This record gives sequence, C-alpha cells and structure tokens, in this order.
Amino acid sequence: MKKIQIFLAVCLLFLVDFVFASSKSLNLGGKDGWNNIEKMEGVATGKGRFGYPSIQLKKNSPEVSDFTDMLLHFEDSSMIDSTGNYRVSANDFIFTDDCAFGNGAALSRGTGRGMLLEGRKGTMFGSGGRIGSFSIEFWLAPSIAENGERFFSWRSSKASGDYPVYQTITATFFNNHIEWRFANVFEGYAKNNGEVLLAGTTTIIPDTWTRHCISYNEENGLLEYTVNGVTEALEYLTSTGHEGGDIFQMVLGVPAAVSLCPQFTGRVDDFRIEKKMSGEAALVSAPNSVKKDFEKYRLTGGKFITKPIYVMQGSVLNSIDAIMNVPEQTAVQLYIRGGDNYFGWTDSEPAWIPVEIGTIKTKISGSFFQFAAELLPDGGGTVSPSITQITLNYNEVSPPLPPFFVKAEPGDSSVKISWAYSTDETAGGYYIYYGRRPGEYLGRFAAEGPSPLNVGKANSVTLTGLENGSLYYFAIAAYSGYDERVTGPLSKEVFARPKRK
Repeated sequence: MKKIQIFLAVCLLFLVDFVFASSKSLNLGGKDGWNNIEKMEGVATGKGRFGYPSIQLKKNSPEVSDFTDMLLHFEDSSMIDSTGNYRVSANDFIFTDDCAFGNGAALSRGTGRGMLLEGRKGTMFGSGGRIGSFSIEFWLAPSIAENGERFFSWRSSKASGDYPVYQTITATFFNNHIEWRFANVFEGYAKNNGEVLLAGTTTIIPDTWTRHCISYNEENGLLEYTVNGVTEALEYLTSTGHEGGDIFQMVLGVPAAVSLCPQFTGRVDDFRIEKKMSGEAALVSAPNSVKKDFEKYRLTGGKFITKPIYVMQGSVLNSIDAIMNVPEQTAVQLYIRGGDNYFGWTDSEPAWIPVEIGTIKTKISGSFFQFAAELLPDGGGTVSPSITQITLNYNEVSPPLPPFFVKAEPGDSSVKISWAYSTDETAGGYYIYYGRRPGEYLGRFAAEGPSPLNVGKANSVTLTGLENGSLYYFAIAAYSGYDERVTGPLSKEVFARPKRK
C-alpha cells in the first residue's frame, strides 16, 4: 500500500510540473543574428552554417609599436595608415573581407596606380639619410602572379658628387617568385653596379595567402628575404660579403612616395614597415616575443557574453542545443547563469555554470538567463571553432487566467470585493490591486495592507480604513500555484465609493 502511495505521489508531482509549466525555446544567433551580445573579446562574426552569421576567433593582426613606421590593416574601406605617419595620396584598392588576418584586406585589380603613400618627416621614406635596421612585412594572395607584376615600388635619387644617382627599391614577380631589387641604396656598395638582388625560391600559388618579409640589420649588414618565416635569400652587405668587415649602411636620398601594387592583381593584407630588424631575425634572440605574429589566431582564444535575456519568473533551463563547428584540437566551453534581478549582477555573481550540449544537470532558473562561450584554437593557432546558433530549452511557468467575475460593494469606510474563482487550475491564490485612479493601483491606505494585497485562496475580502466619499478602483490577478512570483493578467476593473450608513 505504501509503495502505491509513493508511486501516486511521484505521478502527481510530474503532472503538476507538466500542467504548470510549458516548454519554451530561445535561439541565440542563427537566422536572427547575434544582436543580443553584450561583450566580445578576441572573437568576431563570420559566416557559419547555412550562411548564417557565426561567432569565431578574431584573426590575429599586428599592432602599432614604438618602432612601427607604417601599418595598413585594411580593416575597412577607409584604408589609412594606422600610425598616421603616411598620407594616402591615391588609392585604387577595393575593400574585401577575404583576408589573411583581421576583418578585411585590399584588392588590387592591376589597373591605375595602386596605392600611393607619402611619408611625413622622420619616417623611413619621408626623410633622407641613413635608415638603420628595418623590416617590410605583408601578406599576399595574387590572382595571377604573372611575370613583371610589380607589388612594391619606390623611386628617388641622391646626390653623388656633381651628378644625381637614381635609387630604386622594387618587388616584382618572375617565374612565380618574388624578386627584390635595391639599386644604389647601400652606401659604398659597388658590386653589380650598386644593385642588390634577392630572389625567392618558393612558388607563389594564386589565391593562396603567403607571408613575406624583407629586412635589413644595420648591426651586421644582413639583408634577408623570408616567405612564411623561412629564409628564401640573404646577402651580407659588408666589405667581406659575409658577417664581419665594414658594413654598407642603407642611405636614402630625396623623400618620395611609396607605391603599393602599381602593377599587381590580387589581395594584400597587414602591410607594415618596422624600424627594427624583422620578426624572423628577432626569433633568434627573443622567440616568444614575436612568435604570436605567425599565429593566425591567438592561442589565448576569445570569448563573448550575451546580455541578460528575460524569460519568465520561475523558468528552469532543461537543455541546450547548438550548431557549432569544433575542429580537432580546438575547443568550445559554454557557460550560463540565471537569476531574477540582473541589475545587481556582477562579473562573478551569480556564478557562471559550465554546461555541455544536451540535458542540463545543474538547476539553473530565474527570470533572466545569460549565456557565455569561450573559444580556443588548435595548438598552432591556425584553426578556429565557430558557433552558428545556440538554443536554450526551458520550462516556463504559465501565468494563470484572472477571475471573470469581480464585484465591489461599498460599506462604511470599507469596500467588500468578491470574485469568482479563476477557471485556470494552475491558480494558487489572488492579489487585490487598488488605488484612487483608474488603472493606477498604488493604494497604501487599507488597514489590511498596501496594494497589491495577497489574500491567498479566498474569493472575497473586505478592505477597511478607507475614506468615506472617496472613489476607489479595484482589480484582481491570480498567481501561479507553482511559483507565486508568476502573476497573471488583471481582471476587469471595478469601483466603489465608501459612505457612512
């Protein structure tokens, strides 16, 4: 007999939950986008499943430092030098989101002048004289890579005795490789009529991003060209032709504009000039300080947090569904928290609960849910996970229907309010709302208590201590027997004017 009673009790509890709560779903992302995000760190929107926007790791991009002479991120159509050192005097580039890093790149169509940049005084190409150590780094994805296509060009002259000597620095495609030519820029270098040629060996594949760097170290005279961090060619600009001996320093003449992609078809991203030795050379002495420049995504990953999202008082999270792409070695950690009054929330309170896709084992409830996710790349920083949509499945306590019949009868300094019980079986009790203006139930003058007054399961109550001759307005609302914080809509409004008998 006792086992039967326990079984019936369990069944009754199940039925109560079933009747009092309804299943709801809340989609984050998907076709509606990620409009409710409050904070993003190290992540950006991209293209996910079904063409919907997704959240993924933000691509790594170089930052301006004390040594940065020029930095073109190409993050938007403005295409300006982030350092402010160079003025763009002409620009035929087109913005594209098909980039190596960040959110955008520049597309050159091989027509016009490409981009012309004029440096202010004190910059590498805006001043004459000795240059010192430098590096020119960029990402390139050519469309054709035809012979003669010129990616970089600088032309000027300097005085040598009574005659001018022309100086050039160019980067040109030849047999699917890039050749760098420096003519008359290294003071005292007379070999090959003053011209230095560094030819790459890596075949440049069309529509494939490669990282290029040409650098010069004034401390040992090393001029080096690398592709994807691997040395392609080098030459010591010294009297001995190798390390040691007198160093031929780089000296530029009349300031002149830098021309990017004057004859080039393809994309370029994150073009920068540094007044120091290149990242590759620096790896020898400080490998950890520049290694991040080779990572497509920062190994620290990124995260995002949504705004607190209102659901309904007493809502309980059941499960989470997701449309995600989590490649091998990458990871996504999901978090959620809930509560009733988010105005008092901090970064850590209420506590974030780590959750997995599927059924939620820890009870998370409240009037508001807040979602967060942490994304981590693979060990090499080359692959990012992405989240296209998150679906929160929860039980919502349905508000009960109000009484259909309400009556107010005036008395001496009192009003008796009576009503028919709500036809909604989920009603657990009633609130009486009252006040002196229609629809404004701000009363605090009844002896029984201020509005709204919880009267439990009664269906009639007399309010006393009211002022004779004043008009009072009343309405009744039922609250849920599952959670009395969940209140249904108000009944029709009734009124009464107390009087002395």
